[in-house]
Amino acid sequence: MSRLPSLVCAAGLVPAALFCFDAVAAPAFHNPLVPHRADPHVTLQPDGTYWFTATVPEYDRIELRRARSLDALGQAEARVVWRKHAAGPMSHHIWAPELHRINGKWYLYFTAGRADAIWDIRLYVLENAAADPFEGQWIERGQLKTGWESFALDATTFALRGQRYLVWTQRPPASARQLTAIYIARMDTPLSIVGPATLLTQPEYPWEKVRHDVNEAPAVLVKNGRVFLTYSASATDANYALGMLTAREDADLLDARSWTKSPVPVFASSAATGQYGPGHNAFTTTPDGATDVLVYHARDYRDIVGDPLRNPDRHTRAQVIRWRADGTPDFGVPGRD
Repeated sequence: MSRLPSLVCAAGLVPAALFCFDAVAAPAFHNPLVPHRADPHVTLQPDGTYWFTATVPEYDRIELRRARSLDALGQAEARVVWRKHAAGPMSHHIWAPELHRINGKWYLYFTAGRADAIWDIRLYVLENAAADPFEGQWIERGQLKTGWESFALDATTFALRGQRYLVWTQRPPASARQLTAIYIARMDTPLSIVGPATLLTQPEYPWEKVRHDVNEAPAVLVKNGRVFLTYSASATDANYALGMLTAREDADLLDARSWTKSPVPVFASSAATGQYGPGHNAFTTTPDGATDVLVYHARDYRDIVGDPLRNPDRHTRAQVIRWRADGTPDFGVPGRD
C-alpha cells in the first residue's frame, strides 16, 4: 500500500462547488486484493487485524483470512471454518458470508439453499465464542427468521445509538414479480429480529432492472451525521452497479420516509479503467481509522460466456472513498488493476 504526497481542494464544474480530499492519507491498493472472491466482507478489529471473508466460486464453504493490511489478504491463509451440508438446509448456494464481532462473540451471517430445492435461499447464522475466530467451535444457530418465508439473502448488521439493526435482501411477501428488495428491522439478539420489517428500496429505475429486477447486498456506513446504505442492482454481469440510500443519523431508520434514494447509480462499470460489474461492497478504514475504504468485487472484462452466476472471475478490490464538501461520499469509478 503506497501513499500519495496534504489537503487538496479544487473547484468543481458546478459553481460554488468545492471538493476536498486528504492526499496524505490516501492509500493506493494493489488490486485485485483477492482474486476469484466475490461478495467481500472485511472487518478491522481493534488490534489492527483485518478479517476477510467472501463467496468462493464453488459455493460450498466459508473461508476466513486475516492480515495486518488489506494488500496482504491475497497471500494470507484461507482457513475453511465451515462446509455445506450434504442434504437439507444449508446444502447449496453458500453465498455472501459476513463476519461480525458482537457482545464478545463472533457471528457469521450467510446465505444458503438446499440441494433438493436450490432456490429456496434463506439466511443462516454461525456463532463462535472464542476470542480468535480461527479457534473455538463454529456452532450452527440455524435460520435467521425474517417474518415470512421467501427468497432471502445478503444479511448485514450494524449498531447505532445503542440499537442493533439487521438489513437484508428478500422477495416481498406474496409478490407476483420475481424481484428482490432491501429490508431493515431491529435486532433483539444477534440471532433474531423484533418487530416488523421495513421495506427500504425495491427496483424502480431502469438501471436497477437490467435482465433482473434486483436490489441486494446492502452495506452501511455511518459518517458525517448520516447513514449511507449502499446496495447492488441488476444482473451480476457488467450491468451490476451500486445504488445508495441516505438518512439522518438521528432519524427513525425504521420509517421508510427517513431515507432518500439516489436516482442514479453511485458506482458503476468503467470501460476507461477496464472494470465491469462493481458491486456487493463492504466498508472499512485504513488501520489508523483516518481514511474510509470501499471494498467490492468486479471483473476485468465486460463480456461473459455463459451464466454470470457460474463465472468465477469476480475479484475483490479496494479503493479510497472521497468525501464531498456537503459530507456525502464520492466513490468515483472503479480503479484500474
